Amino acid sequence: MVSVLLDRAFAHFITSGRLDVYYPDGDRRVHAGKGGPHAAMRITDHATARALLLNPALKVGEAYMAGTLQPVGCTLYDLLHVLMLNTMARLPAGERVLSPLRHMGRKWLCNNTRHRARRNVAHHYDLDSRLYRHFLDEDMQYSCGYFPTGKETLAQAQAAKKHHLAAKLHLVRPGMSVLDVGCGWGGMALTLARDYGAVVTGITLSAEQLHVARRRAHEAGLDHRVRFELRDYRAVTRQYDRIISIGMFEHVGVAHYPAFFAAMREALRPDGVMVLHSIGRKEGPGVTNPWIDRYIFPGGYSPAVSEAVSAVEKAGMWLTDCEIWRLHYARTIAHWRHRFASQRPQIMLLYGERFCRMFEFYLVVSELAFRVQGHLNFQLQLTRDIGAVPLSRDYMLGQYPAMGQDHMAEPWHNPRYAAALRT
Repeated sequence: MVSVLLDRAFAHFITSGRLDVYYPDGDRRVHAGKGGPHAAMRITDHATARALLLNPALKVGEAYMAGTLQPVGCTLYDLLHVLMLNTMARLPAGERVLSPLRHMGRKWLCNNTRHRARRNVAHHYDLDSRLYRHFLDEDMQYSCGYFPTGKETLAQAQAAKKHHLAAKLHLVRPGMSVLDVGCGWGGMALTLARDYGAVVTGITLSAEQLHVARRRAHEAGLDHRVRFELRDYRAVTRQYDRIISIGMFEHVGVAHYPAFFAAMREALRPDGVMVLHSIGRKEGPGVTNPWIDRYIFPGGYSPAVSEAVSAVEKAGMWLTDCEIWRLHYARTIAHWRHRFASQRPQIMLLYGERFCRMFEFYLVVSELAFRVQGHLNFQLQLTRDIGAVPLSRDYMLGQYPAMGQDHMAEPWHNPRYAAALRT
């Protein structure tokens, strides 16, 4: 009976592409809509079929992790491409009930108080740093790379991202103080210190990231220009010339946007500049997928641009520039997926098969969220004063060498600061 109900749900749900479903009793059913991708899957037991019917957004990932939902003659990417593409046109039956309830409770789900924020960060970022070294670039950039031509390597795209953001900071002289909010493993802070002469304070809630970042600063001989602290953004007590935040805003939570921007305004000097880089969504306010919330980023939420801008306005800050990146993160995650796959045996030694399946599922759904479900990246440049940045944005342009040159993989040095950095 459950298989019959699930089959009816699939018949109603699949409007694009084709999905072949193999049920526990051995029956195979084909569901096809208009042109699109083709995939097939096997459901190995009736309990999984029941779970998929009642709570598909959570149970598809759990069933894949458990091995009770299996791609057949295709990859996990192929299967999720069909499912996620169709979700954009019509929610599965179970989700038509659960999704509005999740939306009603989203402020509670993302209520990242100081204690909960620390616990949520530890869940993902305090994993063994060797895991991330296996699939990230050498600089351990765990955010969207920048692909100006689409032909860049992962290392080139991540270097381009850092210098693109540095240009928006408008670092007009060496020695400017910079606060890096959510500094990760320290790559952006080290770049700003090394290539732009900045004096950087990086803050994180991850003990593992803090350890790695401090070691990297010491090994690079940049202890005198960079320091890293285990600190919540709400505990910042001094002001800075510049503030940069990359991939951290997704962990703030809707209910805390006013507190976040109030804290950033207070931490920014009157003539200062802040640049915020975040994942966002095209379709307006939404909710975090429950599987992502439970297994990957508890308390996480990628906001609509309108939600972020509204909070900026209420904080009394100037939005002096906004840029939208569309498929850059899809390209970035595709690199991560392939690198993860090539290092899977080593990662399995660290955390086991179930973890590998969980992480594979996470990378695939994340990439597809940008390809077919309206996710994007946005960058906001914010100031307290109307005259803190030049009249036009031309100062942000022309900072990079021609793409494809051999030296692209090396750190770039902005010529405005090269002489000062040599002294």
